[in-house]
Amino acid sequence: MVVQTSNSIHSPAEELVQIVDRDNRPVGVESRRIMRAHGLIHRASYILVYNSRNEIFIQKRTTTKDIYPGYWDVAAGGVMLAGESDIESARRELAEELGITDTQLDFLFHHYYEAGENKVWGAAYRCCHEGPFVLQPEEVEYGEFVSMEEVIHRKENEPFTPDGIEILARIGQK
Repeated sequence: MVVQTSNSIHSPAEELVQIVDRDNRPVGVESRRIMRAHGLIHRASYILVYNSRNEIFIQKRTTTKDIYPGYWDVAAGGVMLAGESDIESARRELAEELGITDTQLDFLFHHYYEAGENKVWGAAYRCCHEGPFVLQPEEVEYGEFVSMEEVIHRKENEPFTPDGIEILARIGQK
């Protein structure tokens, strides 16, 4: 699979994000930097990308990410911006991270994840895309399609984002 990188540049630390309570009700807006510094509950989108062989696209996060740097991730996605709907966030993140703009997104569920200072209400989606992808160099170092068995094997020896693994477990693909 041919994977290219894009040349996008932005400052995610100053993006404005919706802050929510434990019931996913909006309570304010803060910069991403403040949200991370204070461990505020926020919203995010998670998009699981499969190919026609039911392999999942996993991404190696860059070492400059503000959370889980250098980890493998089973989902594209990220922090929802203030004023964005679930689907708007999912489409934006998929386009930014992988260059995908031409695919149907199927909503799976909302999911709450909390560990340490990471507290997030996620909107999980699924899509099918064969690639090629245009990876955002600030976010994604590398990516590849692998079987679920390979994800299970790798997570025993390499770090994966725990919220993504929880989402896989919830849909029955541990």
